[in-house]
Amino acid sequence: MRFARAVDESVRARLILSSISWGSNPFAQGAKILDCGDVPVSPFDNALAVDQIEVAYSTLLNRTPAGTSKGKEPTRALSKDGLEHPRIVSLGGDHTIVLPILRSLHKVYGPVSVIHFDAHLDTWKPGARYPDQSTEQSRLTHGTFFYLAQEEGLIANTSIHAGIRCRMDETDLENDREVGFQLISSDDIDDLGISEVIRRIRSRVDTNPVYLSLDIDVIDPGLAPATGTPEAGGWTTRELKRILRGLAGLNFVGVDIVEVAPAYDNADITGMAAADFVVDFLSMLLAERPPENPWKIRKASDEL
Repeated sequence: MRFARAVDESVRARLILSSISWGSNPFAQGAKILDCGDVPVSPFDNALAVDQIEVAYSTLLNRTPAGTSKGKEPTRALSKDGLEHPRIVSLGGDHTIVLPILRSLHKVYGPVSVIHFDAHLDTWKPGARYPDQSTEQSRLTHGTFFYLAQEEGLIANTSIHAGIRCRMDETDLENDREVGFQLISSDDIDDLGISEVIRRIRSRVDTNPVYLSLDIDVIDPGLAPATGTPEAGGWTTRELKRILRGLAGLNFVGVDIVEVAPAYDNADITGMAAADFVVDFLSMLLAERPPENPWKIRKASDEL
């Protein structure tokens, strides 16, 4: 499901079929993968656009799945109605789309744990930094939507950020904890290592229904410049792809990739990275556990 035509054209055209790291082709595992097209949203009224996204997502979420891999039903045991529901990969667009998505998911699963890859917290309390956020609509921005989601009871107190490196103070961190998030900073990958980052994420969300949201600015702007709020010192695409593989087998109920802005791209490198992450999403949703590398490097023989 897509929310920005330019993003669609940048990402969708580069989707590939298989990965040497996953050792599989997500399109050849028996699951039915459908392109649901663009969600028509108003460019003039943000409140209306948010409602349109929720209606569209809820409509798709309540459709009977077209087909699952090997007859498996990964969401039946998680849903409140005991039925199997589709798992949607969303392409954005502004990160604000996550609030109506979480509203839709809450109707089916109740509160979900969120894995949030981003340079920024996106849990800022409306009015804390900008006093003119006095109207209901002004409270919702791409930096406050998780705070509002917590207010509405949409997310569990078992959520986690990864890749954070924005400017903040202790008040921001205290508020973030109250919203229900633990934090892995961008620098932590150097001190902890990728395996420990994966372990902490998996331990935090445990067996809960999980929604994964990936803001492209979690990647260093030298590797993914096409985004609206770049921050220096981000993760590499290789590091994030490795982390995503380590999350396979969690109870994912939906994923997104957001904040891709093709107008700012250079040689389409951001679009290529985003497309590759989408393929990782598909493989991750279909895998029961993190993959072992099937392409073992064999010792070269001496032919002389």
